[in-house]
Amino acid sequence: MYDNIPDIIAENRRRLDTFSRPYDQVTGQGSTALPRSEVHIDELGGPLWLPDDMLRQHHWVDRLCRCRSLHTFLRDELGLAPGPDTLEQLTRQLFALRIRYDFEFWAATCVTIKDKLSGSDIPLFLNYPQRRLLALLEHDRRQRKPIRIILLKARQWGGSTLTQTYMAWMQLVHRTGWNSVICAHLKDAAANIKGMYAKLLENYPDFLSDGNPVRFEPFQQMHNTSILRATRCKVTIGSAETPNSIRGTDIAMAHLSEVAFWPNTKEKRSTDLIRSVAATIPLVPDTIVVLESTANGTGDYFHTEYTLARKGQSDKTPLFIPWYEIEMYRLPVPDSEALIRQFTPYDRYLWEAGATLEAIAWYRQKRKEYQQPADMMAEYPSNETEAFAHSGERVFDPERIQALRNGCTPPLATGELQPDPPCTTGPDALRNLTFLPDTTGHLFLWAYPGENRTRRRYIVSVDIGGRSRSADYSVITVIDRQPLLTGGVPEIAATWRGHTDHDLLVWKAAQIATWYHRALLVFESNTLEAENSDGLHDQFILETLAGIYPNLYARTPADPNSTGTVRYGFHTNRSTKTLLIDYLVMLLREGGYIERDTRVCDEYDTYEKKANGSFGAIDGRHDDLLMSRAIGLYVACTWAPPAPAEPPRRQRPPTLSEATL
Repeated sequence: MYDNIPDIIAENRRRLDTFSRPYDQVTGQGSTALPRSEVHIDELGGPLWLPDDMLRQHHWVDRLCRCRSLHTFLRDELGLAPGPDTLEQLTRQLFALRIRYDFEFWAATCVTIKDKLSGSDIPLFLNYPQRRLLALLEHDRRQRKPIRIILLKARQWGGSTLTQTYMAWMQLVHRTGWNSVICAHLKDAAANIKGMYAKLLENYPDFLSDGNPVRFEPFQQMHNTSILRATRCKVTIGSAETPNSIRGTDIAMAHLSEVAFWPNTKEKRSTDLIRSVAATIPLVPDTIVVLESTANGTGDYFHTEYTLARKGQSDKTPLFIPWYEIEMYRLPVPDSEALIRQFTPYDRYLWEAGATLEAIAWYRQKRKEYQQPADMMAEYPSNETEAFAHSGERVFDPERIQALRNGCTPPLATGELQPDPPCTTGPDALRNLTFLPDTTGHLFLWAYPGENRTRRRYIVSVDIGGRSRSADYSVITVIDRQPLLTGGVPEIAATWRGHTDHDLLVWKAAQIATWYHRALLVFESNTLEAENSDGLHDQFILETLAGIYPNLYARTPADPNSTGTVRYGFHTNRSTKTLLIDYLVMLLREGGYIERDTRVCDEYDTYEKKANGSFGAIDGRHDDLLMSRAIGLYVACTWAPPAPAEPPRRQRPPTLSEATL
């Protein structure tokens, strides 16, 4: 975009001007949160930039601005003698009206917060990221839309402060009986947010409430709920650890903090609590739901909801503030040309993303404190991908994972396969199969079996998990190799993920493989082999299937002249697992296959190399989808290529030598 040094230096000046242009919340100068007009009133000293809504909806204010003087307005428009009392009354009336339309003015003149650096009480002057958040809030409020925002926080720039102060503005200035909830991952965190609100009230101008101090008072002996008597607004605090404390409350606004760290157990599910709170808030103007959090990896509710919001598939507006938009993260640059000539590829990325040279200089200096670049990215993310990345030794490149996510879509259908007559095991389980749509089913379809019955078109790979709901999932992956015939790459056609007994899983996989034109069926055999000390239980299950299903993958030759035992399934050990993961890394780097399921991308994001050199998911995450893909894609890309269709015939099981490089 910027190909030469003079262009970069000129653009850097423009960017610095954007961050440093005059901004005054009292006069309104430089505000971008809402449309304003410049006016002049002699007694108020200098120009003001008042909200257009205020001028348009109150004609007396417009006439006052045309008079350019409080004295002239009182005398010529109202027929009153200008004096101390009438001037004070008019000034207060203008002040009271302005705070209804101008949050920034109200924050600067009526709100006191504690400065995190000095510990002193100061007015709330908004920084650049806070002004970006305010613009989203004000856009929906002025459009008379319910306000729904999901905020991905990077470092501490005051997103939670701005959110809670905006809700206080609604309760103190705009609405009566407009109840709110503050819920965090821990109750102490919610109490700290409420404590910020309490400080605001301690210093709130008495004349705005007819001389009566506005304070929190207990409400009906409820220890977690307070009330503002002046506006009849209740504020309830709670935590995800004690979800019943906020369920069932009558609320219009919800501030849900650090959502990514809310527990997700059988007894306490963050999704249930959030939905319970959101369901009580009506879809009317001035209602607010803000979910805010720092990231805690991928695959949880917060990451999923943020991703949906980015795609426009959620009711929430997403906001992420990269570190380089925060004023404190800059250093002087004495020699711009020298810095530009030393740009690394990542420096170039930061520049193209919008960072100033001063911000890049700070980043270069700061990252010397970190041994791994991933650690720096986790602490100071430049984009959403870095924000959600964990800080361990990642196996897969976040940018490659993001590219893979771009191809993900919701499934065409969800359900299960059923034979006719219904049966779960044995030969009859593979006859007359029909797909039955069911929103609670475990089989996700992105492509139905193609009419073109190309030989060796489909691979079905199976990663065997546990039986209980708390165990690892069992996963069945369907891979379509048809694009290889035209120079393309394999595509994911379907995924089944769930918990079931292993013998039932084997027949479930055989059903799916049968439906997809008798696909090559590849089982990861470790789990079956580990179940019995004699190591023969897997052979009983798979050999039984092999006598019925003709296209079962074997890792030893199926030579009728050989006296050796046929070993079915793909055995993963330290050596073969390293081979699979290395091959998968290469596929992502080269764009070697097309993914459809976002759940797999979540597992890529949380897969790491352990201290002992082994591979696996970070604690608390799964890698079942990933391993099913790794086995299936390795076989899909290294096995014999698809061939033109021919009459079906019984084939011997392919051997490991036929399925390896």
